[in-house]
Amino acid sequence: MKNNGTPSVEESTNAPIPDPKIPRHRILLADDDPHILELNTRVLICSGYDVDTAADGADAWKALKTHRYDLLITDNKMPRVTGLELIKKLRSEGMTLPVILASGTMPTEELKRHARANERLDGLQLSTTS
Repeated sequence: MKNNGTPSVEESTNAPIPDPKIPRHRILLADDDPHILELNTRVLICSGYDVDTAADGADAWKALKTHRYDLLITDNKMPRVTGLELIKKLRSEGMTLPVILASGTMPTEELKRHARANERLDGLQLSTTS
């Protein structure tokens, strides 16, 4: 896990001025593609969020167990623990953290199987474009 809460000089010139009275929202971003992870991290930091990163679902799960987040943004196809497995772990532990599953390979059939089996994927909506 990498904490990216402090933007570089180049990033901070374009970032909004934070109000010290308002706590910043903390996001955990999980993706095994370092380029996607870096791009999304920069965009979120420049938008005023505190961002921690995880290179796969297993690292993301460790971070979720030890820190408080306002949002999880995760890829699906990652080594060790997929995004969908991560969401299942979250829900089985009773964590109600909002999740965005953003992936180039959306597990549409697997999501449908879980919906039919009534597995707890609360708040996850299936939306595909084809």
